Amino acid sequence: MKTVQVNIVTPDGPVYEADVEMVSVRAESGELGILAGHVPMVAPLKIGAVRLKHSGSTELVAVSGGFVEVRPEKVTILAQAAETSAKVDVDRAKSAKQRAEEHLNHPNESDVRRAELALKRALNRLNVAGK
Repeated sequence: MKTVQVNIVTPDGPVYEADVEMVSVRAESGELGILAGHVPMVAPLKIGAVRLKHSGSTELVAVSGGFVEVRPEKVTILAQAAETSAKVDVDRAKSAKQRAEEHLNHPNESDVRRAELALKRALNRLNVAGK
């Protein structure tokens, strides 16, 4: 099967670089599956897991929004934050989840949206880490 080069980059630097058979992302417009030769496009991403399939296995990378740029032979994901499943600090993610839930249980109008986003990011990281 043909492969496509994938680069996931954050402001802190590269997080993932490899050739994969398929990339799946959660774009604002819905789920996208990308194979080699895909039509060029750019799309904003939701908080979610990027699924990277190669050699019969799937790797997960948690991303906190950003953009995906697709070219026929290359996919670049520019994310505000990204972590591979092996790099997720589970204790830190659980603490962030707990803080966000506390903010949502005792809402202050200005904090509700921030707490919702923090909760989504924490849950995404825990899902990617398999916890």
